[in-house]
Amino acid sequence: MAALSGVLALTQVEAGDYRIAVVDPNRVVEQSPQYEAARDALQTEIEDRERELRVQQEQIAALQRQLEKDGPLMSESEIQRLQNDIRSRTRRVKYARDEFQEDFALRQNELRTKLGRQVQEVVVELAKEQNIDLIISDGLVYSNPRIDISDLVIERLKEVFEKK
Repeated sequence: MAALSGVLALTQVEAGDYRIAVVDPNRVVEQSPQYEAARDALQTEIEDRERELRVQQEQIAALQRQLEKDGPLMSESEIQRLQNDIRSRTRRVKYARDEFQEDFALRQNELRTKLGRQVQEVVVELAKEQNIDLIISDGLVYSNPRIDISDLVIERLKEVFEKK
């Protein structure tokens, strides 16, 4: 998000010979179809991996139930083997979950970076088309809604998205 905020809060004002604009980074990102598509794709990836992890957790739970139920009837070596299997599977699931979280964060960052580049291209394009001299973003305390061209950025992002 921080990479995007450097390009987003866009508002247009005539200031003498200068034209100034502000882009609202959160609104542009949240309302862009690219963001929605990236979020949906990421959600699909997450659901598949979470499903795999749940299956593994259920297998461990089944082994633990088996140990509780059949433990009194099992030999010491069988109990030890089953406990080792449970510990081993638990470690693998923990490792897989940690790896999943790292992959998710990396993938999320990649998608943000890609969207940030797209938004920046659109902002620069609009600035050139409308002869805007300065675009202000993150850190904005106030801007009059009449100078906000965030809707133009969102519309352009929609056009770019529909062309793909």
